[in-house]
Amino acid sequence: MKATLYDSKGSKKSQIELPKIFSMKVREDLAAKYFEADKFIQPYAPFREAGMRQSASGTISHQRHDWKGHYGKGISRVPRKTMSRRGTQFFWVGANIPGSRGGRKAHPPKGIGKEKKINKKEIQLAINSGFAATAQEKFLVQRYSSLDKIENTPLIFEALPEKTKELVSSIKSILKENSGIAFRKKTVRAGKGKLRGRKYKSNAGILIITSNKENPKFKSFDVKTLSEVTISDLYPLGRLTIFTKQALEQLNEEEKK
Repeated sequence: MKATLYDSKGSKKSQIELPKIFSMKVREDLAAKYFEADKFIQPYAPFREAGMRQSASGTISHQRHDWKGHYGKGISRVPRKTMSRRGTQFFWVGANIPGSRGGRKAHPPKGIGKEKKINKKEIQLAINSGFAATAQEKFLVQRYSSLDKIENTPLIFEALPEKTKELVSSIKSILKENSGIAFRKKTVRAGKGKLRGRKYKSNAGILIITSNKENPKFKSFDVKTLSEVTISDLYPLGRLTIFTKQALEQLNEEEKK
């Protein structure tokens, strides 16, 4: 499988052979499985004594002549707290049990984070599928609703420009009318989410993958080395991606091992 090699200015230079990983079968099921397993969910639970701190007694007696008993009252045996009394007449309110006001929850979350498991071989296949999907038009069109057709993916740069401005102009010259999906856009969210700590939302933009020896820095772009790439960077499958030539050489070396 071949792709176009671009120079730092976005001009076509030559054709380059992609590593075998880009020609492999894309396992969408394993990518989805690994993405779910890799998500961190914060365990949560209520306070251990929540809803149980009232001074309510347990099941109240219905025997004759018992002090504070329910005999002859025609009321249930639920725990009750005393609000007031007049002689032997008590004004009770149900408490502590799930059906009462301010009572405990019946089955609250236990605060135990359940970790999903996935095999090492499945993890490798999922990551490989993420890389392979970046080179297949089907998955890019599936991910980006504004795309009808796109060619020459992934984008391979012999060397990245030094400045962000130069990289932006290179991407625009390559993608042309499709360049809008490559840049991160931040917008104000519609609806009540603005009041709940998520005022803004943004798209992912293009992903830049370099070798472990490179260390470019660009504002408003996701830049990752091969060792830093996770499934969340590539999922949903078909993310628009830039690879450096050195990154492909590193992938080739890892395949030979």
